[in-house]
Amino acid sequence: MNNWFNKNGIHLAIIAAFVVICFIYFSPVLQGKAPIQSDVLQSKAMQKEIMEYKEKDGKGPLWTNQMFGGMPTYQIWVQYAYNGATYGIALITKALPNPVGTVLLLLVGAYFLFITLKVNPWLAAAGAIAFAFTTYNFVLIAAGHSNKALAIGFFAPILAGIFMTLRGRYLLGASLTALFLALEIRANHVQMTYYLFLCVLILIIVEVYNAYKNKQLPAFGKSLAYLAGAAILAVMINASLLWTTSEYAAETNRGKSNLTSMNSEKNKGMSKEYAYNWSQGVGESFTFLIPHLYGGATSIDELVKPESHMYKSIAEVTGGDPNQTVQAIQQLAQGLNMQQYWGEKPGTQGGYYFGAIICFLFVFGLFIVKSPLKWWILATSILFILLSFGKNFPFVSDLFFDYFPLYNKFRAVESILAVVGLMFPVLAILALREAQNSTLSAKELTKKLTWSAAITGGFALIVALVPTLFFSFKTSNHNEIIQALTQMVQNNSTLAHKIGDALVQDRIAIARADAFRSLIFIAIAFGLVWAFINKKMNMQLAFGLLALAILADMWQVDRNYLNNNNFESKAALNNYFQQRDVDNFIMADKDPNFRVYDQTISTFSDASATAFHKTIGGYHAAKLKRYDELIQNQLTKSVNQDVLDMLNAKYFITRDPQNGSYKLSRNSSALGNVWIVKSVQFVKNSDEEMKAISSFDPKNEAIVDQSFKKYIDTTRLGADPSAFIKMENYHPDHIEYSYSAPRDVVAVFSEIYYDKGWNMYIDGVKKPYFRADYVLRAAQLEAGNHKVEFKFEPASYYTGEKISLAGSILLLGFLGLAFYTENKKKK
Repeated sequence: MNNWFNKNGIHLAIIAAFVVICFIYFSPVLQGKAPIQSDVLQSKAMQKEIMEYKEKDGKGPLWTNQMFGGMPTYQIWVQYAYNGATYGIALITKALPNPVGTVLLLLVGAYFLFITLKVNPWLAAAGAIAFAFTTYNFVLIAAGHSNKALAIGFFAPILAGIFMTLRGRYLLGASLTALFLALEIRANHVQMTYYLFLCVLILIIVEVYNAYKNKQLPAFGKSLAYLAGAAILAVMINASLLWTTSEYAAETNRGKSNLTSMNSEKNKGMSKEYAYNWSQGVGESFTFLIPHLYGGATSIDELVKPESHMYKSIAEVTGGDPNQTVQAIQQLAQGLNMQQYWGEKPGTQGGYYFGAIICFLFVFGLFIVKSPLKWWILATSILFILLSFGKNFPFVSDLFFDYFPLYNKFRAVESILAVVGLMFPVLAILALREAQNSTLSAKELTKKLTWSAAITGGFALIVALVPTLFFSFKTSNHNEIIQALTQMVQNNSTLAHKIGDALVQDRIAIARADAFRSLIFIAIAFGLVWAFINKKMNMQLAFGLLALAILADMWQVDRNYLNNNNFESKAALNNYFQQRDVDNFIMADKDPNFRVYDQTISTFSDASATAFHKTIGGYHAAKLKRYDELIQNQLTKSVNQDVLDMLNAKYFITRDPQNGSYKLSRNSSALGNVWIVKSVQFVKNSDEEMKAISSFDPKNEAIVDQSFKKYIDTTRLGADPSAFIKMENYHPDHIEYSYSAPRDVVAVFSEIYYDKGWNMYIDGVKKPYFRADYVLRAAQLEAGNHKVEFKFEPASYYTGEKISLAGSILLLGFLGLAFYTENKKKK
């Protein structure tokens, strides 16, 4: 045991240092606080019904009616209890306070990768810090994109497992690859996993070429077979998650439109306009080196400081009153988008900064690294940067969007830069490893180091001295903004241009300060590496100081996006959404299943109302396609009262425009949980169905697509005033009704149609049902007194869980065998 500690003491010490760094950065967690993460808070609101039933039943439901009328919980919260990776994720997220566990994963995972690449431990620590503290990771954490950050955290250890397998440690490498890939998939951010897949695909192409060149194809084939087995095992472990997600995705706004008027895209997927909305600006890529070159976040933090040009120019108008000046700047930011950020994104919480030191060493790596990995890193970085440009460089983006499988399922194409955020530190650290082991003379290495510093530092110096040489610091619609501002200041063109120029000067000042800052860090790194190359400083000291310099560089920038102000007490966060009097009144209603239409919020992009009620709105990036189409056509441009009635929107919440007080009204025409219609109107397709519900009587007629005609025998139907149907018991996954009818009737249930798991039973016998009124369930019920049940029984989940259990057991067996074999080899 002592021998083991002696051999691994350095690794344990570095990991302990990582833990200390995390707790220092996130010191508020030591006071019992947690980060204020908007997406996490929204998620908790979405999960209200799920958690209520989980506490009651010991297991969360697979369906919730809490938002968008009803939807599967697959992308909200599901246990996946037979998936072994579930417990690995829980260990990371629950064992340590949020977000310490996530950042520690980023650090330790990257450290493992660098050690696998045979990098000196202190150098590996520097690379791990560079990757973990990339600003995008901290922006994600601040926003609450926890799953995305976790998925990025598994990038490095997956690559480590792949490299181990490719270098001949087949069983251990493949087992670890399977483990970390299973955790990656379980993190449940398909977009990040997809980008990692593209990265690995490029690596495999490079490795195939090298194996062919070096006549090692048999060994490579063996490695590939092990990796294929690892991938299959990881998929098995996540069978229930992947199966349900795939099944659900086809029915969401990621899938093909049901309406011909909205289905113009070449392939199934979202529109290019939506997918490309957050595209990285071509010039914005220089924020890799200079963090706030484009102003940083969509913010006015620097503009409201008294020393700013903007503040001074506005103060002349407001008479110097501080409150009025700040208010005026806020109004200009909200009304005319006059903010620090001057890129073309609709908004941003921060740019992509990889670190001045890392960018400098990345260029150094291009000069001196001889490993074939350089070409993998370079190819991946170039391709992914081009793809991140989206609408700003459509030639490459459109090729992938139109022809590459699944690429058009994802939005915010700029987020592919998360992979580049790993590629840069890897090449940077490989450069130092090369310098450490190089056969080149110190003079030759110094020459290449100087060139690297001249390229990166020279660019920073140009921005610092002549910032407008390459950048305008104006948005593309700057002139339009000045025209609108001129009208606001009573056609005073001189004043409008003065304020506009002041804003540009502030943006220049921000960029200039950061350019000088990057230049300083490049100089520090140059000095440390020069001293190491020329044997003026020993390796441990040089690499240790370099790690500290990288940490200082990244830490300072990250604090702009995630700092102590982002934390609040857990008690305050648990009560983040405050109950109003109108909420209390609605919650007193004993009816177990009705919906609320809250018009005081952005109904269909805000989940706050779901913290208290089942709603027709909510917030989710992947809502059911049919419901999304219903929103766009019946509830957005104008509100269709018939649709609100059929959705059983029992209460409306509005706000008095005079005093801002909340008002509650009961919708007397809401149709309740279920009703019997007098007639059925058949339509040819979804277009006609949507048109028909634009003006119809949902209480008396059902609009049904003719494809469901086989489920309805109109000769047996009869409208009888004595017939009735009512809900008896409600559970999100199991709803019971009773009815009485002297003749067959058609009943419409105010429940969202989703045939990938919902089954209907009459007196315990499974019977068919169909879709009506575009989004609801309906069925022909036979005459008599009977019990109707709807049960959510998706085979994709229940069968998938059995496969997940088998995969989890297999992985444990392979890991045990791998470590036993490795230990035996050592002995």
